[in-house]
Amino acid sequence: MTDIMIDADRLWSRQTATDKFGATANGGAHRMALTPEDIASHRLIADICLARGWALELDDIGNMFAIRAGTDEGLPPVASGSHTDSQPMAGRFDGMSGTLAALEAMEAIDDAGVRTKAPLMLAVWNNEEGPRFTPACMGSAVYAGVRSLDEVIDQVDADGISLQGCIDDLVTAIPEATARKLGAPIGAFLESHIEQGIELETSGHVIGVVTGMQGYRRWTIDVTGEDAHSGTMPISRRKDAFVAATDMAVALRTAFADDTDEMRFTIGRFEVRPGGISVVPGHVHFTVDMRHPSSATLRQQGNRIGEICREHAGPCTVDINEFITSETLEFPEDVRARLKAAADRHGYANQPIFSRASHDARHISRLCPAGMIFIPCKDGISHNEAESAEKEHCAAAAQVIADVMLELAGTD
Repeated sequence: MTDIMIDADRLWSRQTATDKFGATANGGAHRMALTPEDIASHRLIADICLARGWALELDDIGNMFAIRAGTDEGLPPVASGSHTDSQPMAGRFDGMSGTLAALEAMEAIDDAGVRTKAPLMLAVWNNEEGPRFTPACMGSAVYAGVRSLDEVIDQVDADGISLQGCIDDLVTAIPEATARKLGAPIGAFLESHIEQGIELETSGHVIGVVTGMQGYRRWTIDVTGEDAHSGTMPISRRKDAFVAATDMAVALRTAFADDTDEMRFTIGRFEVRPGGISVVPGHVHFTVDMRHPSSATLRQQGNRIGEICREHAGPCTVDINEFITSETLEFPEDVRARLKAAADRHGYANQPIFSRASHDARHISRLCPAGMIFIPCKDGISHNEAESAEKEHCAAAAQVIADVMLELAGTD
């Protein structure tokens, strides 16, 4: 295989350049999907790709692609990438480091003048994080057909700004891009990401070859009681949605307690309405996120959610809506072996690792062979301004991605 060497200094300069978009005072990033800051990061990446003579494409859900032509344009592209958006007041490496690793891999191949048989493609998936528009991993899910465009396109954010309007803003900002069809073929997909855990840091390994990704199920739960005056309505006559919802929350937590610590049960959003200090709340909206490595356990335990909530509703009513589910997946052994071999070839200490978090590669794996690598992040901290990764680890990821992209694309 042709030896390709990435440029660690260039990669780090790309990281520091994108850090300024949505930079926070504490060194993090506040760059939610399709905000002006996120669109500006797309524009910067687009300019780098255009300077290389690569084609730009945008699809109907706001995913951006940069394509370096291959010698056989009949072959589907070998792709790598991640996302550019962040959680609110979060870190600067989650997503962006994987996007820039893919960009550096393609630049290194381009610098070497290597012609690949299959095209190479940088994929920047829209709205991976999901705090502004839902669901998370929306761009990759719609591209892969897990969700339809019609299911998500009409939504607005908390300020009443429409998703479609934001996508239109992205199209306007990158007029050089042509249209890419949702679901257009991809030959293979690779994603690099920070670990968001402490396994690699604890072991001292630089690369984690991701074996698979745990499944998840998510619900919205709406508890409806009756608004009442807090001073005049006796406790015995109240339909207090907060009391019912907290009873449900405690019961759910108790039911899913797990001595093995494998279950991940989270109530991430809890909204009490109408929110008056002197009003007995008549409505509570909350969410449940459940994850487990075993799809069977996830099905069995998740199916108890509705029963437990109804048992603890008291005088209130409860509506349970499961809005997304995804099975545990295993990445193909062939792709994992290639990623490990590349890490070994460059002397990067590595290990197999299982992903507890979900990433865009989950959905794209439905379309083509896919694989992931992790690099360490300090103290396992992520979705936090303190999120941190090392320059040499980011470079190692880009090198592994470059090697395997080149293998999968083939050369003349």
